Amino acid sequence: HRGWFHSSLLQSCGTNGFAPYESVLTHGFTMDKDGFKMSKSLGNIIPPQDIIKKYGADILRLWASTIDYSEDHRIGDEILKTTVDSYRKMRNTFRWMLGSLAHFKVDETVAFDDMPELERLMLHHLAMLDNEVRAGYNNYDYKRVVAALSNFMNLELSAFYFDVRKDALYCDPISSVRRKAALQVIDQLFNALLIWLAPVLAFTAEEIWLERNPGEDSSVHLQVFPDIPAEWLDEKLAAKWANIRKVRRVITGALEVERKNKSIGSSLEAAPKVYISDAGLYVSQFDVDMAEVSITSGIEILQREGPLEAFRLEEVPGVSVEVKKAKGERCARSWKYSDDVGIDPEWPDLSARDAKAMRERQAAGL
Repeated sequence: HRGWFHSSLLQSCGTNGFAPYESVLTHGFTMDKDGFKMSKSLGNIIPPQDIIKKYGADILRLWASTIDYSEDHRIGDEILKTTVDSYRKMRNTFRWMLGSLAHFKVDETVAFDDMPELERLMLHHLAMLDNEVRAGYNNYDYKRVVAALSNFMNLELSAFYFDVRKDALYCDPISSVRRKAALQVIDQLFNALLIWLAPVLAFTAEEIWLERNPGEDSSVHLQVFPDIPAEWLDEKLAAKWANIRKVRRVITGALEVERKNKSIGSSLEAAPKVYISDAGLYVSQFDVDMAEVSITSGIEILQREGPLEAFRLEEVPGVSVEVKKAKGERCARSWKYSDDVGIDPEWPDLSARDAKAMRERQAAGL
């Protein structure tokens, strides 16, 4: 790298015998989208002010935090579009959490040991992420920090945890331990992720923080990184759920094929028949509601090899799926098919779970 730090180093070492600074972090040149040095003669200079005016300061900050600054790096509209897309996904994740946390009550918490496995799994991932984020920041490796946070929010939260838990959050009775635990975990996720991202998305993080914590003296930039309890780490649980998600991947793959064939509309119209010949995968799902995890109205799991025509994925051997139609009537509230729809005369088009939820909401004046 070239710059003032180099000339200062040479001069100080030559005249004083030591460096003029204790440490210095340097970066490569910023080039245009084609890899050419920016110059007036080429007319390819991109003023930072233009980027800020068009996209906002946080887009520029996010771009700077995703590049490998140890090398020369490029910038241009097409490159920034990728940054904007990444930013939008993170912002939408926080928006969803804000909406869900409107129903969270601090005094209605669930003890860690009483939480469902899925919530404890998310807290395990949060503890793992804490180590990754701290290591990245300590080593000025901002690319590592942003990649870890972005992947977690997109793959673990938006594409998995939030998708699975929407039914519990929207439809469970307000007394439900599952619903309370989910809201409690989302609260932990919200605070930790926002504080970790604040050094990068300085303005957006402040805006989101004040939406939930209004006040003149309130600021995300006054918060310290959260202390994550060591008890949240659970490698055994993580290994178990890695197996569960392998099975889920085959189920969702089979459901997608049936959707494309217009055999079903949504996954809730299905009750898959799952064949698992792999003993390890079969044992993993013993005490897990795979219908809930797969977002279906029912499921049947058998420990044997499936028929030849069953759906399979090459990367998950030992699992095959036949998609069957769900039995029962559709609940007008959750859209799940169930045999107990109409069992409550006060709510003839709802399942027993949803009728109980409505009764509790009425009693609470909601």
